[in-house]
Amino acid sequence: MERGKNQHLYRKLHSLSGIIPVGIFLCVHLFVNYTVTWGNDAYNTAANVMVNLPFKLFLEAFIIFIPLYFHAIYGIYIAFQAKNNVGRYGYFRNWKFYLQRLSGIITFIFVTWHIWETKVQVEFFGAEANFDLMAGIVDNPVSLALYIIGIVGSVFHFANGIWTFLITWGITVTPKSQKIFQYITLGIFVVLSIIGIRAILGFA
Repeated sequence: MERGKNQHLYRKLHSLSGIIPVGIFLCVHLFVNYTVTWGNDAYNTAANVMVNLPFKLFLEAFIIFIPLYFHAIYGIYIAFQAKNNVGRYGYFRNWKFYLQRLSGIITFIFVTWHIWETKVQVEFFGAEANFDLMAGIVDNPVSLALYIIGIVGSVFHFANGIWTFLITWGITVTPKSQKIFQYITLGIFVVLSIIGIRAILGFA
């Protein structure tokens, strides 16, 4: 019984952390990157603001990295525990269930790679957090393609995660409310994907 209660709590915290703070940070990060469509200087200014935030180490630890990797690692545990049956049934919700797990793994790999290419290079290898850093990363067509896949996967995971979060926390309890938010989260996925892809192409 105690183990079941703990697992229920972990799943609730996992669901919450995917929205607050990880999902909010994803949106902020996408909009900061989108400033590149206004010009290199606009992006450099926005990136400089983020780099020089007060209490940066505290914010990065407790708003980004700890919640992010708790969500990611526990999410991978959930993914490998899950019993997917899309091949047998193929229902839309089963496909969403499967794609949520798959996109979570893609996001985990992509975000870890992105942190290595940016944060680690800035903090430990003397790179500057500016337009040239990102432009150099996506100058390779393969890297650009992987970034696009990673962005779309991350955005899908977040948008579909909103839908499951609302169910998990008992906010959308009726089939009608779940269907309405299915369309809303689809809209969020499309809008954020466009923002993310336009931003990364701005660096290319």
